Amino acid sequence: MPKSEATPTRPCLLLLDGHSLAYRAFYALPEENFSTSTGQTTNAVYGFTSMLVNVLRDERPTHVAVCFDRSEPTFRHEEYADYKAGRSATPDSFRSQMSLIHEMLDALAVPHLSLAGYEADDLIATLATRASAQGMSVLIVTGDRDALQLVDEHVTVLMTRVGISNMTRFTPEAVLEKYELTPAQYPDFAAIRGDSSDNLKNIPGVGEKTAAKWIREFGSLEALVDRIDEVKGKVGDKLRDHLDQVLMNRRLTQLIRDVPVDRDVTGLALGRPHREEIDKILDTLEFRGEIRDRVLKTIASPQGGAGAEAEDGFAVEAVTLGPDEVGPWLRALPPGRAGLAFRGAYGSGTGRVDGIAVAAAGTPAGDGAEKASGGRAAFVDPATLTEADEAALREWLADPSIPKAVHDAKGSMLALWAQGMELCGLNCDTALAAYLATPGQRSFPLEDLVRVYLRRELRSETDNGGQASLFDDTDADGARELALRALAVGELADALEAFLEPLGAIHLLRDVELPLVTVLAELERAGIAADRDHLEALEAEFGAAVKQAVEAAHASMGGEQFNLGSPKQLQDILFVRLNLPKTKKTKTGYTTDASALAWLATQTEHELPTIMLRHRDQAKLKVTVEGLIKEIADDGRIHTTFNQIVAVTGRLSSEKPNLQNIPIRTAEGRRIRQGFTVGKGFETLLTADYSQIELRIMAHLSGDEALIASFESGHDFHKATAARVFDTDPEKVTGEMRAKIKAMNYGLAYGLSDFGLSEQLGIPVSEARALKEEYFEEFGGVRDFLNAIVAQARNDGYTETIMGRRRYLPDLNSDNRQRREIAERMALNAPIQGSAADIIKIAMLGVQGALKEAALGSRMLLQVHDELVFEVAPGELETLRELVTDRMNAAYSLRVPLAVSVGVGRTWEDAGH
Repeated sequence: MPKSEATPTRPCLLLLDGHSLAYRAFYALPEENFSTSTGQTTNAVYGFTSMLVNVLRDERPTHVAVCFDRSEPTFRHEEYADYKAGRSATPDSFRSQMSLIHEMLDALAVPHLSLAGYEADDLIATLATRASAQGMSVLIVTGDRDALQLVDEHVTVLMTRVGISNMTRFTPEAVLEKYELTPAQYPDFAAIRGDSSDNLKNIPGVGEKTAAKWIREFGSLEALVDRIDEVKGKVGDKLRDHLDQVLMNRRLTQLIRDVPVDRDVTGLALGRPHREEIDKILDTLEFRGEIRDRVLKTIASPQGGAGAEAEDGFAVEAVTLGPDEVGPWLRALPPGRAGLAFRGAYGSGTGRVDGIAVAAAGTPAGDGAEKASGGRAAFVDPATLTEADEAALREWLADPSIPKAVHDAKGSMLALWAQGMELCGLNCDTALAAYLATPGQRSFPLEDLVRVYLRRELRSETDNGGQASLFDDTDADGARELALRALAVGELADALEAFLEPLGAIHLLRDVELPLVTVLAELERAGIAADRDHLEALEAEFGAAVKQAVEAAHASMGGEQFNLGSPKQLQDILFVRLNLPKTKKTKTGYTTDASALAWLATQTEHELPTIMLRHRDQAKLKVTVEGLIKEIADDGRIHTTFNQIVAVTGRLSSEKPNLQNIPIRTAEGRRIRQGFTVGKGFETLLTADYSQIELRIMAHLSGDEALIASFESGHDFHKATAARVFDTDPEKVTGEMRAKIKAMNYGLAYGLSDFGLSEQLGIPVSEARALKEEYFEEFGGVRDFLNAIVAQARNDGYTETIMGRRRYLPDLNSDNRQRREIAERMALNAPIQGSAADIIKIAMLGVQGALKEAALGSRMLLQVHDELVFEVAPGELETLRELVTDRMNAAYSLRVPLAVSVGVGRTWEDAGH
């Protein structure tokens, strides 16, 4: 079964006809050989799973969906009551396996869908049409020949033949060879031939050969009907006698390409399989041996089937550059983007670079070349550079006119700075591009991306069992690997940009995320000064509080010693020995998490739940402070690492240490923030954050005039909205009224449920529901907007921010209510929180650009949530205050203007506002 030649820049969508394949498996494999010890028949699940993992392994798609028929009648039944009549009843032993097939697909993170009133073929036709229009290749696996009408240059059909492993690949050429007809002519031919499986009658005495002959002769069924009198003899009479049947067959055979499928094809990217769930269902089905090994091998990569071994590597002409060879080699590079890879910088922060590879892609076949040529790559060891070599390399790296692609560039940029080199001209970061393509993915290893988007392995085509080498020096393997990475990055950049283009995400990459790489690197290099003495005193204080809580807990149980960190021991003490009210049941017993302990504290007079809460709070604070002290560098500053490719909403996160973990509304959190101070040579710290940015975005997106008026009233926003909801003057709004509406204002932006609101405010669910209803009576535009967000996301499969950043939410159509409701809350929050993330990033770019333009000595140090922290150079306070306020306000134009609050002080806490 030869494969069609893949186009690297076209992602591949694999579509499978679920019922067709499951039925074929059911009848191909004997029931008596496939059943569990409990009597559950598994032949259909086994055969279907086997076919699925084989095609994932062999075809390495980037996207996949399995389409299923439904039990309800379709529009075809409405036109023809006997459609598919005469089929034998579905065996119970087959029907019982369908839910197991769905569970297997869920565990493998393979999307599956169906729609009442339509057949799986229609869903496949619709998704194939959409995918092709969005620049994707499509592969359809089915046993239904009607799918041949979909075949074109970008759509291939794999038709099952015998058993569950033998398939025929139908391209336009293969359809023509078998039937001497084009794919477009196939449904005309099928209408004349009939289809006994669908109870579509044929013309008596007219077989496939005659049907094909007529279509070839007349070109189409329409032309045949127009010239029907030219068909002579008895077959002509039979055609005329049965013409109504033929025309009805034609209407029923035609697949529908515009079914209202509520899933965008880009949201069908292969997800990360759920290993625990896979193990569970394999155990339930008692699948062992070869089938289990194949399933587990298929999911070994985060991209599922894309992790199977690729057939092709990279054709590359590579050298290790010696003394005085760097400059000439770089000057001889062809114009265009160069791929770069660095050794020693990956994940090493400010570590040094001990290897650099530069690559230029080869010439694809058809681009003025008779055949494809290999790329060129060179490896440079910075330690061996002559003075001329180093100058040439430094000049080339810093030249902004030379476009360059790097994978996860920030760490490399920091390492180069430490060696006195600049990296300019960065116009693609393949990790960032992949993040924008599939923001729900957890990691973006270069090897996986190469398999998914280029369908190749990160190895040389000349490799032979790892024996061949492109280099003669003693570091051959390391140099070759880096050269291959550089070449792969260059080619991957092209493929990812081609993928992002139809999504409208290229501007996000080029105008926001890529420029931000340099800004974040500058923030990491600067760091923020830390008061070690203050933090160590806090650590000791929190440690003492933890010890006191442990002693109090033991005392509350009569001096009995027990481990406060052991859920099992706590469950025994709380729910067995103390017989406290039961909390939520989990797999390991009744939960003892923080919310459960808080609830228990209100339900009992026993002091242990309250002590446990205090112990956990103090322990968490101690761990936080310990982490901060550990990260104080030799320069007395903390250099956190900012992550651009972690949060699905587009927000930045930080690690080593995680500054977003520091509580900002508690007294203890404020004391921790006092440990961040102004550094030597600077005058003070300045903080600036957006006031109520998410609520302003809510007003902007919803267009609710009453909400906008609340912002424009000049009153406290929460008091103004409370006045509207409770129909009173702002001056008469009580603190309790304001608190309720504040919870509502922020809660709605996060999909807060009636129950969640009742928990937050400590009121009955019925009262919380009534409060929401009162709120929406006043702010109907907000209600309509929130409803529309979920409906649109359910239809599209994703949400979008004001900058077009997508978040895919396949669970919006899940049959599981809990998963569906979680996805609905995400759909409500993503456009708002994501838009806030977009705006703060734009603000950072604007502020950093203005600081350089004004040649100020002040500098930006941190971004945490919606806040920016600056270190102010002597004499620049007012200039900086004005510059930051101006650029942050100008980041984006909303219907409700952005508002920036500024504070100044010696410590981060003192600069709060």
